[in-house]
Amino acid sequence: MNIENLQIEKSDLRKLLGSGSPDAAMLYLYIRCGNDPDRAESELGMTATRNACAAATLRQLGLWPEEVHTAFLPGERPSYTERDVIAAMDSSDDSFKMLCSEVQRLLGKCLNTEEMKILLSFVRYLGLPVEVISVLVSYCKDRQHQRGSRYNPSLRSIEKEAYRWAEQGIDTLESAAAYIHEQNIRHTQMGQLMNLLQIHGRNLTPAEERYALSWLDMGFDQEVLAAAYERTCLNTGRLSWQYMNKILQSWNENGIKTADQLKNTDQRNSEKSSRRQLDADEQAAIAKMLQGV
Repeated sequence: MNIENLQIEKSDLRKLLGSGSPDAAMLYLYIRCGNDPDRAESELGMTATRNACAAATLRQLGLWPEEVHTAFLPGERPSYTERDVIAAMDSSDDSFKMLCSEVQRLLGKCLNTEEMKILLSFVRYLGLPVEVISVLVSYCKDRQHQRGSRYNPSLRSIEKEAYRWAEQGIDTLESAAAYIHEQNIRHTQMGQLMNLLQIHGRNLTPAEERYALSWLDMGFDQEVLAAAYERTCLNTGRLSWQYMNKILQSWNENGIKTADQLKNTDQRNSEKSSRRQLDADEQAAIAKMLQGV
């Protein structure tokens, strides 16, 4: 097993620490050392399930060495007919019929023909296994309730998430579990950020959510986000998303992610400012002396 030439990007390290998965971290190190992922299970002494979960976590974190997944466009999916739905329901393996029953149970409603056509596209066009589709529907239902809605999601809204899963290669229970775990972490982080920004009793607008997600993707500590918010309020008198975004973009470009890095930067800037003031005072004193000569 090769253990040489190991280099870890700070952004990768932050993702691994945030995932809370020791197996994913171990598998990442194994792969980054140039070892064959197909031999990881035996060489690392992992069970097949542990290895699959670790690999799925790395995929969700964008740390798995693989090709880009196919992009699926909703407008390009085949146009299924009522006859297609009936044939799938009457199939000998009963998998589609059981899927429809499970989705109806999760959503608390009977599916109409058009909704069954959408469900059929998940299976035939996107190639998602029925057990993964069940997890997908349950995830979308939980996410909508987390956002404060009393209603279950529609199949149309679930369809958007299904395409996202297919594009990201989420087609096993392990990869679905890793994705949901990652999204739960992100949901917690978003809640912490909203509390920090003193946003209560409402959801973020789409524009606000784009800002917030970009800040989370940059990997700032909560202390750094709090400092950016405080400086924004001091300089503008309110929460200005554009102003705070400029601060955080500048810090991100200068590699400032943690409270210690920000403190050191502020200290260096303060020292530079003090030296400039001293230089200005000296020049003023010299000019005054020359005037008296």
